[in-house]
Amino acid sequence: MQVEVRIDAAQHEPRVIILTDQMTEDVQNLVRSLTEHGSHLIAGFSEDTVTLLDERELLRIYAASGKVYAVTDKGEYLLRSRLYELEARLAGASFVRISNSEIVNLKRVRHFDLSLAGTICVTLSDGSRSYVSRRFVSKIKNMLGI
Repeated sequence: MQVEVRIDAAQHEPRVIILTDQMTEDVQNLVRSLTEHGSHLIAGFSEDTVTLLDERELLRIYAASGKVYAVTDKGEYLLRSRLYELEARLAGASFVRISNSEIVNLKRVRHFDLSLAGTICVTLSDGSRSYVSRRFVSKIKNMLGI
């Protein structure tokens, strides 16, 4: 595979063109890799500072007392977006809604505990736990293939 990079001051956004004689599995994997790994930055507020949060850093996003918060390994941040806006913005990424008030990052889930009757306990990589509401249990089970 040949790789060529051109610097063009008139180009305001990176542009990738793949030239090939046929669509192969390698080309499909390359396209998937380029489209899936684009990261979204979210502005998180903590006291008087604004921190740009990369979606890969997020453990969960939740709503409480009329406000929306993002939790990372570094701390908790107030967000100025609504939960449904963040869900739409992160659609197609590794985020899934587990209740009316919470979205979790599947890439940061340590395990799912199905032993509780009627619900699922989600343990995140930092050891914190959240629970899938009954309304979303079937969606999560379908997603996991169980």
